[in-house]
Order: sequence, then C-alpha cells, then structure tokens
Amino acid sequence: MTETVQGWMFFSNYAHVLICLADNPHARLRDVADRVGITERSALRLVTELEAADILERIKEGRRNHYVINKNAHLRHPIEAHCTVGELLETVLKPH
Repeated sequence: MTETVQGWMFFSNYAHVLICLADNPHARLRDVADRVGITERSALRLVTELEAADILERIKEGRRNHYVINKNAHLRHPIEAHCTVGELLETVLKPH
C-alpha cells in the first residue's frame, strides 16, 4: 500500500520500516520496501538514519542482516517524546 484513499497516513515511513523490522527482524530490505511501498534504496536510507539515531542496530549474520530495536529509545518529537519506541511497537503490533 503506497497511499491511502485520502493521500496521507498517521505514521511516517520511518515508523513503517521500524514496525516491519520489529515484526520480522530477519526481513530483507527488499521485502520491507515492498510492504511499506517505497524503494529498496529509500528503505536502506531510513534504516541507516534509524541506526544513526540509536533506535535500530543492524547485525550482519552471514549474507543477511538481523535488526535489533532499542525499545527504550524515546520518540523524537516533543509531543510524543514521553513515549518509547517499545510502547509504540506494542500498540501497533499484534501479539504473535
């Protein structure tokens, strides 16, 4: 899904990528990009920026990556800075 009918979404692509990787820490960026509706290059850029912000860690496992999310990191905007990444993911992801 690349756009909603109205043309906007509540979450940014940063959140969408993070949610996808929380749901499947071994996902290929190609699959994440397809799920979010962005290019693989955009997904890589977002992952790199999430890494630089200490929200995400990329661990090389052979030819694949494993992603570890810092659930204690706080959201970045002052309005939601009292919430953690873990709280956001807990709210959005359905239990397995």
